[in-house]
Amino acid sequence: MSRFKCYRTNMMTDHPTPTILVLAGKRDGKLDPLAERAGVSHKAVVPIAGRPLIGHVLQTLEAAWDDAKILISIHDPSVLEDVEEVKRLKSAGRLEMTMAQHGIVESVEAAAAQGGFPLLITTGDNVLTTVDALRAVNAAGHDRGADAVLGLARREDIQAAHPDGQRKFYEFKDIAIANCNIYWLRNEKSLQAAEAFRDGGQFIKTPGAIRKAFGLWNLIRFRFRMDTLYGAMDRLSKRFGVRVIAHVLDDGRLAIDVDNERTYRVTEELLAADA
Repeated sequence: MSRFKCYRTNMMTDHPTPTILVLAGKRDGKLDPLAERAGVSHKAVVPIAGRPLIGHVLQTLEAAWDDAKILISIHDPSVLEDVEEVKRLKSAGRLEMTMAQHGIVESVEAAAAQGGFPLLITTGDNVLTTVDALRAVNAAGHDRGADAVLGLARREDIQAAHPDGQRKFYEFKDIAIANCNIYWLRNEKSLQAAEAFRDGGQFIKTPGAIRKAFGLWNLIRFRFRMDTLYGAMDRLSKRFGVRVIAHVLDDGRLAIDVDNERTYRVTEELLAADA
């Protein structure tokens, strides 16, 4: 058995319920191309399979824990007023809005001050996320004594889910992965790990961001695939002063979010196959 399957979570084990943060603001304050095409101001309300992107996400979050507080970080909360899942969760006292800030890290910090820890973070376009994945990342943080957890999927699992699901991957000595837009932070100190995303976190799209976030030596090691995935996590932990771990999930669909026209089409196909 691959050693990347050794952290599978026993869903019967009880773990503290996290506060859940959904990042649904505008990146750099700009109108997203998919939102522009759909004639809406925020990508989170772009329709897919009969409902807004964020509606799919919230339905899954609602099912993951029946007592979790959910925060939505967005620049204009009024755009969500007609989303059925938002209305239902608000009525149940489970959902609050938090104002999106200038950057991702600032938005996370503001939400953490409002909602507390542990904090499970996902995005408003993470339509294919699942209850099992969310619970697994939360459990990994507690069971493995982490300060921060990154939810990841293997290249082969992503390509098996859909050949066009992802085209670029982070490649290490032992594995190629993509992120699943599921992150977990234990406490306020864990926010130190979020510093890597201070300038947006688009590492594959903007390689120079890797050097700025992680340092030249770590960039060199990454470029030449000198580290295993878990070796790289150890290096990041030392850089940020908190224990950062990778949790590799078996479902490749989890690394496919609605990021552009291609992944919109892919996600639409996968949702149709589930119907």
